[in-house]
Amino acid sequence: MEKDILAHIKNAKLGEQSAYKALLNHYWNDIYRFQMAKTNNENEAEDITIQTFSKAFDKIDLFDEKYNFKSWILTISRNIQIDEFRKAKTPTISLNNDLKESYDITDETPSPEDQLIIEQNLAELLRFIKKLKPHYQQIINLRYFQELSYKEIAKELDEPLNNVKVKLLRAKKLLAEIIAER
Repeated sequence: MEKDILAHIKNAKLGEQSAYKALLNHYWNDIYRFQMAKTNNENEAEDITIQTFSKAFDKIDLFDEKYNFKSWILTISRNIQIDEFRKAKTPTISLNNDLKESYDITDETPSPEDQLIIEQNLAELLRFIKKLKPHYQQIINLRYFQELSYKEIAKELDEPLNNVKVKLLRAKKLLAEIIAER
């Protein structure tokens, strides 16, 4: 197993998305449980876990294979949690009042039969999406229904680009699990 992890790390350093996904899937529960023990709050634990993977993937080139990857990523997670705790103790004022824009999706006018099939499939997909947590619903909506790029989503959500990528990976994985359960 350790050889697989090292291979994924090397591939992630080369920028392979499948390697990032494999590392995320392998270590997600460990980091999430660690944060649940620290914060005792599902939303905070999930947010910090996402930030952890975002930062780890951003800095993966700095990881030294002589050390244990799990220890490295847990240290990143712990540091982020400490930073979040410090921020929570410092009051901040937000002056950001950006207006949200909506986008229309053009219709190619399919046949009535095609339209019925599309509507049924879309309704079923939307039911599955509604089973996700709201922030995952939002990122799926922005990416696949509003067709925003990762950069546009990062700007819309005021989050780092890597956070958006990790959240979208996680949302797709959870959605696939929900669909598989039906």
